Amino acid sequence: MKAEKTTNRFKKLTQAGFSLMELMIALTIVGIMAVVGLNVLRNQTDDARRIKAFDQMRQVQNGLAEHYMRYGYYPELGSWEAMISASSPLLLKNFIPVNIPVNDPWGQPFEGKSEKTKFELKCLGRPDKGPELGPIIMNQDRTIGAPGEVQADDGNQRGAPATAEPETAPQ
Repeated sequence: MKAEKTTNRFKKLTQAGFSLMELMIALTIVGIMAVVGLNVLRNQTDDARRIKAFDQMRQVQNGLAEHYMRYGYYPELGSWEAMISASSPLLLKNFIPVNIPVNDPWGQPFEGKSEKTKFELKCLGRPDKGPELGPIIMNQDRTIGAPGEVQADDGNQRGAPATAEPETAPQ
């Protein structure tokens, strides 16, 4: 009778808990979910940085446009740093806020220059991630590489909102 009690106790102990194989499968599933989750988080971080860079560039672009509307020309500034410096006409006339940084969210310097009739602003983005995180270029006529827009290898924009053709009245 004592032998039966010992055997029953042993069966109960071995049946309670998980086998090594079950634990390994569970850990593998958790590991796969963690890898997928981290990749999604990393992509969201890059998207947020791109939007932040675009917004910072848009502030300078709007300041340049406001200067042009008021005075009829763009200020002659040879670099991004000159555009956002304390002595910049954009800052002195309150066309742009004080806190615009020199570097983009990836730590690379913004580029920019303006002449009396034109300007160009550029953020290199994160070119190692492909066209969706490539450069953002703004000038007086257009913006290339806005968030949500993908640059194709041929230089054409993809993913930009479609513009409707103006309707003409039948003749």
